[in-house]
Amino acid sequence: MYTYSSHPKPVEIRKFRDLPDPSQLQYGNIMYDRRVVRGNVNGEQIVSKQNNQADPSMQQRQQAYRRRAIARKQAKEQLKTKTPEAIQGRQHVEVQTDSFLEELSNIIQLTEMDCQTDEFLDKPSTPLFIPAKSGVDVETQIEEGDLFDFDLEVQPVLEVLIGKTIEQSLLEVMEEEELACLRAQQRVFLELRNNELAEVQRLEEQERRYREEKERRVAQQKEVLKKEQETAEKIAARVFSQQYLSGLLPAVFTALRKHGYFYDPVEKDISVNFIPWLLAEVNNQLDKRYAARQVLDNIIYEVTQKRLQEFKNIKSDQSSNDS
Repeated sequence: MYTYSSHPKPVEIRKFRDLPDPSQLQYGNIMYDRRVVRGNVNGEQIVSKQNNQADPSMQQRQQAYRRRAIARKQAKEQLKTKTPEAIQGRQHVEVQTDSFLEELSNIIQLTEMDCQTDEFLDKPSTPLFIPAKSGVDVETQIEEGDLFDFDLEVQPVLEVLIGKTIEQSLLEVMEEEELACLRAQQRVFLELRNNELAEVQRLEEQERRYREEKERRVAQQKEVLKKEQETAEKIAARVFSQQYLSGLLPAVFTALRKHGYFYDPVEKDISVNFIPWLLAEVNNQLDKRYAARQVLDNIIYEVTQKRLQEFKNIKSDQSSNDS
């Protein structure tokens, strides 16, 4: 099992600049320590009045800082050169005092400059390396006709050149004839293909007409069947309505007569006007009689109570006289 090496203790409140006095140690919550900043740490720390009163040295330092700042500001203003005040009727105007005046404008002045270099000369050719002579020169005398006979030596060369030229010309002629045959075959193929394409287009157009005719016939047949079905439904509805209405009129008149839509005016007047008036008059008369009876009952009750009281008084007087 894990155990602590020492018992936990609360945080001591003390200033790190001063040495702690064991007799004056205080313990408290770190959340109430003014040195712990809470909230936005980037802002200026606000010190309360109680802390200022408790730390007068801080107030003295702040006042000294203010006095020094005011003194520096006053010294800068005194050292700064000022323009004398303008005389009466004139005023100061800001002007440029530079050596060269500059026009203030948003348009940037651009200038173009170029530099022409000399043309590059061609590099001279490297001279042929001729080694130095060494040894003894030897020469051999050759008479005319000893080494080369042009008429004899040129004959095989001419045969080869003429043969190659004739062979190349024959190949070119054969190639031209072959190309002409290929063009003729291509023309025939194009004519056949165009004829086949025209036949295909004709067949596609015929198939399209057949398909449209078929769809039109099917739509016409569907329309005919729909009209026949609607006609049959109308006939059935008409027969059903005739059968239904054949017994509807007597039933309607009977129901209207039963509910009082066909009535006798005298009977209607008696039931609507006379009978309610009669009932209202009867109720008024009954209310009057009920009120009269109520008043009579109250009078009888009061008289009986008075007589009962008088009888009790007389009886009590007799009993008192007898005693």
